[in-house]
Amino acid sequence: MSIRVSSNQMVYGYQKQLNDANYRQTKLLEQGDGSKLHRPSDDSVDYSKYLRYTVSENENTQYQENVNTAISWMKTSDAALVNMTAIQTTFKEKTVAAANSTNNSDDMKAIGKEMMAEIQELVSLGNTMQGDSYVFGGQKDLTKPFSMSTEEVNRGLAKTLDENQSAYFSGNSGADDAGSLTQMLSLTGSDGNTYYLNTRDGYIYTKDFVENGYKNVVAQDSSAIVDPTRDAVGQLAGWGSTSPTEKVSKYFKNTGEIIDKTVELSGATATTGSSVPNIGSLTFKFDTVKQQIVTYQGDDKGVSMVKKNGTTEPVADTVNVTGPEIFGSDIFDDANSGNKVSGAAMLNQMLTVRAQVEGLDNEWLSKDGQTVADGVHATTVNTQTKLGARQQLYESVNTMLSNQNELITSDITNVSSTDVAKLAVQLMQEQTIYNLSLSLGGRILPQSLADYLR
Repeated sequence: MSIRVSSNQMVYGYQKQLNDANYRQTKLLEQGDGSKLHRPSDDSVDYSKYLRYTVSENENTQYQENVNTAISWMKTSDAALVNMTAIQTTFKEKTVAAANSTNNSDDMKAIGKEMMAEIQELVSLGNTMQGDSYVFGGQKDLTKPFSMSTEEVNRGLAKTLDENQSAYFSGNSGADDAGSLTQMLSLTGSDGNTYYLNTRDGYIYTKDFVENGYKNVVAQDSSAIVDPTRDAVGQLAGWGSTSPTEKVSKYFKNTGEIIDKTVELSGATATTGSSVPNIGSLTFKFDTVKQQIVTYQGDDKGVSMVKKNGTTEPVADTVNVTGPEIFGSDIFDDANSGNKVSGAAMLNQMLTVRAQVEGLDNEWLSKDGQTVADGVHATTVNTQTKLGARQQLYESVNTMLSNQNELITSDITNVSSTDVAKLAVQLMQEQTIYNLSLSLGGRILPQSLADYLR
C-alpha cells in the first residue's frame, strides 16, 4: 500500500512538472506573433502602460484625420479664393476703363457684359464643393449657398466713401464693425437735388459737400472731423437715437432691395450751418438702381475640426470661411442697419457697378464705382490671408502630430513587443527541459500494472 501511495505521489509530481514545462513553452510560443502582452496577467505594469499608449495612439490618429481633412478643406477654399481675387482684380480694371468718358454706349454695354460674366463666375466659385459639402456655406454645408435672381429689382443706391471721406465723416457718427463710416444712402430731394443720409445719426449732407466741400474744412485744419451742426443741412428725426424708430431695415431688405419704392422722408430739422434754409419743407425719396440680386442661403457659423486634446478653441479650430467673411457687409446689412448679415453684400455692390456701367453713369463710376471695386477686392484678400494663416497652423500641427505618433508607436513597441533573440533562447531551453522530462519519466515511472504487483 505504501508503495502505491509513493508511486502516485511521484506520478502526480511528475505530471505537474511536465504540465508546467508545457505551459511555459506554450506561453512563450504565444509571443511568436510579436507581442509579449496578451492579457493583463502577462505583466500588469506593462499592460497598464500599453493601454494608456494605445488610447494616446487612437487619439493621435483621430486628430491626424481631422487635421488632414481640415487642410484639404482649406486648400480647396484657398484655391477658390485665389480665383476670386484674380477676377476682382480684372473687375477693378474694367471699372476704371468704364469710367472713361470717351466710351460710347456699345463700349459700355460690352464692359457690362464682361462684368456680368465675372460676377456669375464669382457666384459659381462661392458654391465650391469639397466632397458633398459646400465649403463657403458655414454649417449649412449641404445647402447651395449662393444664387442670383433672374429678375431685376430696385436696390438702394449708396454713396460709398473713399478713404479720406471715411476718415472725415466717421468723426461723430459712430463706428461700424470696421471702425469707420463707409457708406451713406443717396436721396433725391423734392427740389431735384441729390443728398446723402448718414443712417447712424439722421444727418443729411449735400452731394457737393460730401464730394468736395469737406476738403475746404480739412484744408484749414488737417485734423478736422465732421461737425454735423456745421456741415449738415438738416437732420431727420428717429435715426441714431437711443431707441431709434428709423432704421435701414424699415426701408430695405438686407440685400439692399427697397421694400417700398414710393416711401418719402420728411420733417427734416435744419442745422445751424444749413445751406438749404427750407430743408424742413423738402421731402426725400431713396435713390435706387435696377439690378439683379445675389442671395446667400448659408450661415456665418464656423466648421471646427479639433486638432489636439485639451480645451476647445472655436476660433483656432475653425477651418472654413463663410459668405459674410468673403463678401463683407454694407449699409444694408451691417450691425447698425437692423438687418441680418446678407452674406453677399459685395456681390450685390458689384452688380450695382455693372448696372451703372450699362446706365452710362461715368461720374458715379469714376468715384463710387472705383471705391466699391477696391473694397470688394480688399475684403476677399483679407479673408484669404486669414485662411492662409490658419492653414499654416494646421500644417504645423500635422507635423507635430506625426512626430508624436512616432514617439507613441515607439513606446508601444518598447512595452509590448517580443525580444526575438531572448524568446528563441527561452524556447530552446524550455523545449530541452520538456524533452528531458519526457525521457526521464519514461525510465523512472512504472511501466505497467505488473510493476505494482512485484
